[in-house]
Amino acid sequence: MDEKTKILLCEDDENLSMLLREYLQAKGYATDLAPDGEAGYKAFTKEKYDICVLDVMMPKKDGIELAKDIRNLQSDVPIIFLTAKTMKEDILEGFKAGADDYISKPFSMEELIFRIEAITRRTKGKKVKEKDTYILGKYTFDTQRQILAFDDSQIKLTTKETELLTLLAANVNEMVERNFALRTIWIDDNYFNARSMDVYITKLRKLLKEDPEVGIINIHGKGYKLIAPKAEE
Repeated sequence: MDEKTKILLCEDDENLSMLLREYLQAKGYATDLAPDGEAGYKAFTKEKYDICVLDVMMPKKDGIELAKDIRNLQSDVPIIFLTAKTMKEDILEGFKAGADDYISKPFSMEELIFRIEAITRRTKGKKVKEKDTYILGKYTFDTQRQILAFDDSQIKLTTKETELLTLLAANVNEMVERNFALRTIWIDDNYFNARSMDVYITKLRKLLKEDPEVGIINIHGKGYKLIAPKAEE
């Protein structure tokens, strides 16, 4: 790596956290370690990170709350959760808090690297053939700045929201197959990623509700279609 990807690692298990930091550093990632959620938040306010890896169960401030606080400071930084929880509701709560991915404990170091590389490929090394800006009815969608604008208001989108809306906008008024979207953005079309995508589709629908001519519809059992008036060339 020419410019090292900088990772904020928040994990309260001392043995695991040291192993993770050493492994990430050996793989070429600049990694700062925080032992709890409050320390993680303080570190995030002082440094610029390319990705955050957060344990869900931490003292002082848990990973869910930390993710929400991080999102308030920077909406587009990718977040991966490390979780011992297997309840679907807990994982979905993580996605609602802004997670881009999650890994259930115990996990292999190679799996963590795979998830990090998948996210950094999407956020840093995009082979962008999509346009920089889309006109969607009364909305203007700037994919590079990750901003959705309507009249005088601007909404800063998260990385996942941007990737999903970009995929839909690049195929406006055409169906995007559900599994294709999952494999393109989430890499894997498993159950939890599918539920995560449903959460993000719901978020995007709310953001697009100001223009009645724009919306995202379900094609039952197949995929989604972003409906918008055809922009004049």
